[in-house]
Amino acid sequence: MGEQNLTIVEEFVIQGFYDLPNLQDLLFGIFTVVYMSILMGNGLIITIIKTDPALHTPMYFFLGNFSFLEICYTSVILPRMLMNFWTQNRNISLIACAVQLCFLLILGATECFLLAVMAYDRYVAICKPLYYPVIMNQKVCIQVVVGSWICGIPVQIGQTCQIFSLPFCGSNKLNNIFCDVLPLLKLACGDTSVNELFVYAGALLFVTVPFVLIIWSYVNIIATILNLPVGMGRTKAFSTCSSHLIVVALFFGSAIITYLRPKSMHSPGIDKVLSLFYTIVTPMFNPLIYGLRNKDVIAALKKILSKLI
Repeated sequence: MGEQNLTIVEEFVIQGFYDLPNLQDLLFGIFTVVYMSILMGNGLIITIIKTDPALHTPMYFFLGNFSFLEICYTSVILPRMLMNFWTQNRNISLIACAVQLCFLLILGATECFLLAVMAYDRYVAICKPLYYPVIMNQKVCIQVVVGSWICGIPVQIGQTCQIFSLPFCGSNKLNNIFCDVLPLLKLACGDTSVNELFVYAGALLFVTVPFVLIIWSYVNIIATILNLPVGMGRTKAFSTCSSHLIVVALFFGSAIITYLRPKSMHSPGIDKVLSLFYTIVTPMFNPLIYGLRNKDVIAALKKILSKLI
């Protein structure tokens, strides 16, 4: 066999929005505002839940954890993206890329399971209201939240190690807005079919299984609500579920399309847009969805503002 001259990749260049050179300053401003709104909005939700005793219930305990998760999730991506816009230096070392990918995978798995836990909480509250205080007691709530945070850690660390054990040679241009699994596999040398199989298996485990549990919960919830007499708590039951359903649709919709659609249907432009949805758009709209549509949160916010004034 003849020798081949291959350049071993020591760092990646995150392409991001390089194809829009005239909009770099505008994009920096937009994403700065987006990041600040995510921090302030989700931080406000956490503060309201912590300070108002009326919100010390399982539903708002899960919401507070979810808001904290959203802050962590976007903080893995947006600060580096903003730095890239500011310095015009899009280079990232292999180690930094691996760390970013690992945290994204772990936090993404946590978000999937936490959304499933929140759906189950609504299922118990609506379908088994008499047993709700027993089933969703404080100990159980803490256990399921801790489980949501840690259950994906060993698998996702293994997934990251497996991807970065591949040789990267040739092009180092990562055509995405952050280090993600599928764009990295495109840059790997040799056969990556086994790695792609593990990616799909991971997506089935951490995306599809929680999504199926959410669907099961809401099928039972809707059936229970429709069996209620007209006007007897139907509106309140639907309102407590609608906010969660919107977040589920935004996050799972974009994640499922990204990771589970056929390889032939992938394109860099669409992948970037979908990545924005499940990493940035959902965390940005989370405070608006849960805050403006929730009377309890609005009432608690008014109490805080009245005390400050």
